Amino acid sequence: MKKLTLIFGIFFSILTFIGAAYVLYNEGGVSAGYAVVPMMFALACTALYRQRREL
Repeated sequence: MKKLTLIFGIFFSILTFIGAAYVLYNEGGVSAGYAVVPMMFALACTALYRQRREL
């Protein structure tokens, strides 16, 4: 479970940067949700990983 949350955290972080690049490439003409939504999942997975690591 710990390793899976870390992998998902990294995956969603990469998706965040791809989404941000897409938004910048389109000069803000597309929704910023392409970057924000994956970052929320990345933060949740990272927080869960850190919580499990301390146990």
